[in-house]
Amino acid sequence: MPNATTRPKRTRRHRRAQREDAARNELVSRSLESAQQCLFSEDYGTAFVHYLLVLNLAPALKDFANESFRFTLFKWAEELDSLGRIQDLFDCYEQAMELFPVDEIIVNSMGEHLFRMGFRDEAAGHFYKALKLRPDFPEAKENFYRVANWLVERWHFLMLNDHGRNHKYQLAIKKAVEGGCSSVLDIGTGTGILGMCAKMAGAAEVYACELSKTMYELACEVLSANGMADCIKILHRKSLDMEIPKDIPNRVSLVVTETVDAGLFGEGIIETLIHAWKHLLLPPPNPGELLSSPSQTGRVIPAGATVFGVAVQCPEIRRHHRLCVSSVGGLDLSAVGQIYSPVSCLADTEDSTEPYTTERLSRLRGGYIQLTQPFTALDIDFNNVQELEGLCSREVVQLCLCVTQDGILDALAVWFQLHLDQDNHLSTGPQEETCWEQAIYPVQSTFNSVKRGDEILVEVSCKDSYLRLCCVAIIRDGNTIHMDSATKGAPKSLPANPEVDLCSALAGLQTNQEKASLAFMLESSEIALLNNTAYHSSFQKAMSKLLDSLQSTRRQQESNAQPDPVYVLDVSEGFSVLSLISAQLGFNKQIGSNSGLVKAYSSVEKEHHQNLLKLLAKGNGVLESALEFWLTHVEDDSAVLQRPATEKLWSAIILDCIETCGLIRQKLLEKASLARCLLEDGGQIFPERIVIHGMLVESDTLLLENAVQGTEPTLGFNIAPFINQFTVPVHMFLDLSTLECRQLSEPVELFTLDLMNSSANYTDKQVKVQVSTSGKVSAIPFWYQIHLDCWQSVSTYSKDSHWKQAAVVLQQPLTVSRGDWFQLSVRLHKSSISITAVKEEEPGANDVNTEVESATNDT
Repeated sequence: MPNATTRPKRTRRHRRAQREDAARNELVSRSLESAQQCLFSEDYGTAFVHYLLVLNLAPALKDFANESFRFTLFKWAEELDSLGRIQDLFDCYEQAMELFPVDEIIVNSMGEHLFRMGFRDEAAGHFYKALKLRPDFPEAKENFYRVANWLVERWHFLMLNDHGRNHKYQLAIKKAVEGGCSSVLDIGTGTGILGMCAKMAGAAEVYACELSKTMYELACEVLSANGMADCIKILHRKSLDMEIPKDIPNRVSLVVTETVDAGLFGEGIIETLIHAWKHLLLPPPNPGELLSSPSQTGRVIPAGATVFGVAVQCPEIRRHHRLCVSSVGGLDLSAVGQIYSPVSCLADTEDSTEPYTTERLSRLRGGYIQLTQPFTALDIDFNNVQELEGLCSREVVQLCLCVTQDGILDALAVWFQLHLDQDNHLSTGPQEETCWEQAIYPVQSTFNSVKRGDEILVEVSCKDSYLRLCCVAIIRDGNTIHMDSATKGAPKSLPANPEVDLCSALAGLQTNQEKASLAFMLESSEIALLNNTAYHSSFQKAMSKLLDSLQSTRRQQESNAQPDPVYVLDVSEGFSVLSLISAQLGFNKQIGSNSGLVKAYSSVEKEHHQNLLKLLAKGNGVLESALEFWLTHVEDDSAVLQRPATEKLWSAIILDCIETCGLIRQKLLEKASLARCLLEDGGQIFPERIVIHGMLVESDTLLLENAVQGTEPTLGFNIAPFINQFTVPVHMFLDLSTLECRQLSEPVELFTLDLMNSSANYTDKQVKVQVSTSGKVSAIPFWYQIHLDCWQSVSTYSKDSHWKQAAVVLQQPLTVSRGDWFQLSVRLHKSSISITAVKEEEPGANDVNTEVESATNDT
């Protein structure tokens, strides 16, 4: 029996292990030292490799090296991103997450890279995981809210809250299944509701497909919760990629779908149904075989649709798609010809254009006026495959609309009636209580004034499976006035006297050709910004006052040396003319001088934006040397905020603070902090201060658009708890002037951001609000007063504002009576505002606390 007290012998193997341990420790020590040296010399790629080696060999060092490793990873990822080495970037993150699988900061950062590169489903998974790892992680929470708006669009909530729509689909499906359609395919299943309706109606086989990974996973959860996971086969696949028998064993007798958008065909229903009829559906009934069984033939729900339209006058549509002013901030805009939006259905427009946009007509500021009677644009039978295949090759149909009253032709508004079957129909019309918006086809012609009795010629076509409606001419008193595209200059008319027409054409030929070459396309939000004259006028006054002050200071310090120019940097997002307004002011204040007072730099990067600014500068007498493009002077586009020259500082820096959607721009305070360090004495940031205002409102509309409401199951199915995971507490792109709501309090000041004086800022503020009208507080809309300086300010809630408003939506509305007091706790974290609403009860009563948060937007 071995002696238990005997020492083990030192074997050769044991001595070799000791030597290996010593060698490993030496390697770890040297690699760690090398990693730190590489960090010091900013060689992040090599440092990253050394850290990988260290942490794989010595996992015990993870806690010690965690922060340095993160820093190295993020810096190396920035370099890889700038070099376009995207796969290497993701490989590095995968290696990092193998080492630190529960590091919420690395997981969240990976999600940010994925989102920026368009991988929204994958990004959502990383943000959600980071939030699970640390529920109070503000960056992950903000990112998840941001991506949730992309992955589960707000119309999903509206649709599930639209009881009329849901019930009619259920009736049509029930009728078809009970009539013999025993096998069903739900294309674009979303939450799975239509497929579950088919199964509940008695269908023997039900299949569903969904392209979005997020919605596919959500539908799987819904099916499991409703006990249908085993009887409905759901595929994460586009229906166009489905095959028999690979994906489903046999052709089905019924396809149900709602792959339609506001313009009916925009989600690809035509291509989807042509493919389904050819590859997935049983053949349609043969009219000659009256006794053919429904289980042996195929059909589609919806069975068809009728498209309607009307010509409208609408100032809100006009100011987003046409330049409505001749000057802004002292700049004459006539030098640039025409400016048009990327929404056009004309055949010769650029590939980047879209045939229509969408709006809810009943919510447009200033309303709209119908200039014609509604007309029928198209009828389509989804159960006729020949009609579907011939749609795109169908000849252009020309309609003649009679103008019923004088006005400005701004757009054609389009909606449709969806025929689910012979008995059940859904309308998306502007007067309907519906979850749908209407399709808007803007008119961008310079000739747009119509009179009662005129006729508007409209062409209807289906190019590329998109429904296109285009106003091509106006007939007045027997004369035809052709409405050419914005890129073709002035419209051509055919007056009664041909000689007059010829002389006019010859005289205007050169001018029209010049104008045609000077047409520029801007985003609709950028056109609305240009049309915001109040904002540009206020900026012009504020900048003029600053220049006067700087000029006065320099006169007092006058010497024989040539004075330095006033350096102005505009780092606005997208297109902006503020740098040019500054440059022009500099010339106006330096009359008699060959050079202006101001040296302005614009950060616009798109070539057509730069060309537009150059033309405006030339047309307004501003020398080329007074306006330059800043990104040509910086090596790293991500480091825009830096000195104008080694020994120089900026006199003014213009920051773009508010997103068009109504949220504070991400990293605003960080940018302001850096900008302050780059200002000369007496210099200024524009704007200098932002004041956030808000009020209490009751709005069923906001609740319906934010989450599935009520405790009752949707058509008997448990769906709400799953889709409501994607509820976000902030609602963007609101127009409070038309929002259906009851104002329950007066507006109050919620928070102030001082961009010039960081010591005046705070992170928390308590605000008391008294209820002025009894009701249920369901939301806190907010907007901004943008103070350019002490005297000039603009509101994002004004009638000509190009900004929308936003609202924090309470998950549980709070019942209040007139005279009650609310306490709002407002907190700022990295440009993200959160609001906690507490109703103050009578002494001794329990407080009711509802916490909701807003998030910045980064799209």
